Amino acid sequence: MKKKTVLLGVTGSIAAYKACDAIRALTKKGIEVLCVMTKASREFLTPLTLQALSGNKVYEHMFEIPENHEIRHISLADTADLILICPATANIIAKIAQGICDDLLTCTVLSAQCPILLAPAMNERMYNNKITRDNITRLKKFGFHFVGPTSGRLACGSKGLGHLADLESIIKATTGLLK
Repeated sequence: MKKKTVLLGVTGSIAAYKACDAIRALTKKGIEVLCVMTKASREFLTPLTLQALSGNKVYEHMFEIPENHEIRHISLADTADLILICPATANIIAKIAQGICDDLLTCTVLSAQCPILLAPAMNERMYNNKITRDNITRLKKFGFHFVGPTSGRLACGSKGLGHLADLESIIKATTGLLK
């Protein structure tokens, strides 16, 4: 059986550090992990961290000159058996739901023909906002998959719905969609 490849999109949330655990768990299962970082995610993690954990180059920039003649967002979309966005902020959910592709991750998502799994993480007020809920409903209608969020301690110090799903649930959802 062909080795599976997950493209992990990391966005700008305090929960971004948990992407490191997802990389470890997926690679432990023999899954190849390629990472795409948004500009905001680099406020929380470094590309070097994700590269060290995944063993692969980390992709950050839409207009980086590739080593060979390829359109990066198309080649990444073609390589992925699944795209996992972890954490998925309200911003990335809104951009994808509206078809906005202004960075490498959103262009790759809009080019993808594989399953896409989003693991939301945000403040409870943002998650429950009608706009965010409508965007999630819209993406589900288009066939996008979601895992979480759960109720837990949020970055603001309160407890509520918007906490990133636990690692076990994220990995189970990911591997389930890879079959």
